[in-house]
Parts: sequence; C-alpha cells; structure tokens
Amino acid sequence: MRSAWTLLACCCLVVSAMESPSREFCLQNFNSGVKPGFPKTIKTNDPGVLKAARYTVERFNNRTNDIFLFKESHINRALIQIVKGLKYMLDMEIARTTCKKTRHPSLDNCDFQTNNSLTQTFSCYSEVWVVPWLHKFTVPVLCCQ
Repeated sequence: MRSAWTLLACCCLVVSAMESPSREFCLQNFNSGVKPGFPKTIKTNDPGVLKAARYTVERFNNRTNDIFLFKESHINRALIQIVKGLKYMLDMEIARTTCKKTRHPSLDNCDFQTNNSLTQTFSCYSEVWVVPWLHKFTVPVLCCQ
C-alpha cells in the first residue's frame, strides 16, 4: 500500500510539472482516506465550488470575442486540494446566455439562449486557486471544448 501512495505522489509531481494536466488524472475518483494535500471530491453545490465556477466563467468571457456572455450551466464534478490556499478542480459545462458583453449585466440575471441558431455549450475543465486571506483568485488552467 505504501508503494501505491509513493507512486501516486510521483504521478502528482509529474502532472503538476506539466503545462496542462491530464484530464483523466484530475478526474479520478479518490477515496475518502486520502492524505492532506491530495485532491478530494467535494459536492458540486458547495459555495466555494459555485464561486470557483463563476470565476472560471468570468475568465472565459474575458478571453473570448463572443458578443454574448457565457455562464455555468452544470458542474459535473469538483475536487478540492489544500495547497497554500484552496485549489478547485472543476469539470463543468458552460452555455451562451442572452446577455451581451457590452451591457455588463450580472450573470445571475442572464438567461440561457433559447434560439437554436445561437445556443452554444462548452465542456470545460478548470483549476481555480483561491487564497482566501488575500482575497485572491487565479485560473491557471482553463480548457474548453
């Protein structure tokens, strides 16, 4: 069993050294007996997960040239890891809303597109690092398809 943990720790070091971690590795089902510092599954309706998802979508919206804003439509899976703060690893879907970027409304007040020619959904994996005592959020990994 000890060699399995050693192997897992080595894999974590290799994956963290890579520019974009393997989606399959990050979405593995970790059991409840994991050691501190290892990713742990967390409920998708956890307030921290919801804030991380919203921050991911805001980052996505700032990087696209789409005229409409996107918002999180479903969080499929969430992991959390304690590393100099909190690292959320999210597998989620985002969809185009009816709100235009030029008006900058709150995403809470934006409905999803119902016009078939304008609907668009992306499946995304993101990592959000949160340092609560510094009120700092960063998204070092954001991959959408």
